[in-house]
Amino acid sequence: MPNDDFASAAVKEMNLPLTKVLIEFADILGTDFSIPIILDHLVKRIVDILPVTGVGVMLMGEGQELHFVAASDHKVMSIETLQNELIEGPCLAAYRTGERVSVPDLSSDQQFANFSPRALEAGLAAVFTFPLRLGGRRLGALDLYRDTPGELNDDDLQIAQILADVASGYLMNALTRQDASAKAAQLRHQNLHDPLTGLPNRTLFAELLDHAVERARSSQQVAAVLFVDLDGFKFVNDTHGHHVGDELLMAVATRVSGLLRPEDTLSRQGGDEFVALCENLATAADAEVTAQRITAALAEPFDLPSTQVVVSASVGIAFSGPGQDLPATLLRDADFAMYQAKNSGGGRHHVSDPTARLAAEHRTELDRDLRTAERLGQLFLAYQPIISLRTGLLTGVEALLRWQHPQRGLVMPDVTIPSAERTGLISPIGQWVLRQACDDLVRWRREGTAVGQVAVNVSAQQVMGSSFVKTVASVLSETGADPGRLCLEVTESLFLSDTERAARVLHEVKDLGVRLSLDDFGTGYSSLSYLQHFPVDIVKIDRSFTAKMTKDKATKSIVRAVIELSHVMDKSVVAEGVETTADLQEITELGADYAQGFYFSRPVSRDKISTYVQRQA
Repeated sequence: MPNDDFASAAVKEMNLPLTKVLIEFADILGTDFSIPIILDHLVKRIVDILPVTGVGVMLMGEGQELHFVAASDHKVMSIETLQNELIEGPCLAAYRTGERVSVPDLSSDQQFANFSPRALEAGLAAVFTFPLRLGGRRLGALDLYRDTPGELNDDDLQIAQILADVASGYLMNALTRQDASAKAAQLRHQNLHDPLTGLPNRTLFAELLDHAVERARSSQQVAAVLFVDLDGFKFVNDTHGHHVGDELLMAVATRVSGLLRPEDTLSRQGGDEFVALCENLATAADAEVTAQRITAALAEPFDLPSTQVVVSASVGIAFSGPGQDLPATLLRDADFAMYQAKNSGGGRHHVSDPTARLAAEHRTELDRDLRTAERLGQLFLAYQPIISLRTGLLTGVEALLRWQHPQRGLVMPDVTIPSAERTGLISPIGQWVLRQACDDLVRWRREGTAVGQVAVNVSAQQVMGSSFVKTVASVLSETGADPGRLCLEVTESLFLSDTERAARVLHEVKDLGVRLSLDDFGTGYSSLSYLQHFPVDIVKIDRSFTAKMTKDKATKSIVRAVIELSHVMDKSVVAEGVETTADLQEITELGADYAQGFYFSRPVSRDKISTYVQRQA
């Protein structure tokens, strides 16, 4: 019968004291009081309204054994506990049978040979026990004790039964709520912990880091994040199987946890990544000491159940502080520092440098934006005149890639080209530059603008690509550009990896009728053999030499030697970076053939080159 029905029946059929107790009980049920507190109140009120000396409640525990929960006084509590010790008594009998047990005179009782004498010694003379059950589920038992022998009358028994039934209904609801709460807690634990290692997972760690950063901000103390990544974990997985990888991860969790302070937190982020949170550090050096201990400990062999493995670990450290009070930033900095440690060879730690991380993010964003730059029309060519030092007239132009970024403004080639090489875009962008330069060369010819030749920079990565020669031939054919007026500029880095292949490709390009120029000569691993064995037509002296030659005799001597040797090998010489009259005089006296630089013109658009030529005419 539901609780409300019990209360209704009691109001109609029983006395006023019972009604008051039921109302009180109903009010208490609406609170957050625990089961023991509510039952403790109930047993004391039963003593008030029934002719009994004391009342106790025993409930079934997780081990399917009854245990004491509530008693009206210490005497009853000791007798309730006694039944557990003896594994005998009316409480256990009522629970097992599901029937009421009445012992009106303990002195003549033959049923509980061990319990009854002990109860009599405690001053009790009779006991009436009501099973607590609902819907077939046994919950426990309610014991009513008297200090004088004798039966309870029918009204008292009925009141007691009503109260037992009401208590059973309450207990069932409370236990259901407890079960739901326990399942919710278990689910939350599963959602917030790594199932393999039992460590806090990424989600829980984020919560803990939020609180830690806030505490560090308010207390002016240092918190550190240590990002740990195993070196060689993939090899373990691939060689021994994932089960050994799992054994290793569990062993790593145990080993690292043993190195941390009790107040520190270790989490598993996923894969072979672990992150430790260390708060209230005396100095930042403490975190480095911990990182050193971790790398040293993880370099020791692991004796796993299946086999022995050896790995190492890279650790990145980031500290809270000014500008570092965002948890996500702190974690990202530690992650970036870990990769710096790994890129340095692994088995070591690295302290975060936010500036380096921001620079890396800048490069990443730039790389991303470059992928759409051509399609969005952000790439264009500027041309810098190349002047004959004999006639003073324009004899060619160098095509220079420019990127008009919508937020960053004009991005120069020294940034664009490395980005293109990192992202694998160097070939398509290089092809676009080559085609655009050839298109402009043809357009100038149609306009009657005598620009001589167009020089186009090509990277070593482009030249060593599988289809470079084919691409150059296709562009020349499709645009109708004169191969003899196209000059491809390469740098010394081209010859460092595969010299024979580089030479073969350059000879194939020469066979197309294209001219070749060795750019920035002297800035890399310079070798005169490059001039002797590779089919270059022009040597370009880097601007760093041009800038110093008027002030430094040694530099001037180097420039003179390059010019003279180039001429001996029948190569023309172009001096880059001519910016002053002194530069021009010096480079002319030294015998260079051509020059380019701000003294003559900054890089300008295709149309302004046409204007430049017209003015010379």
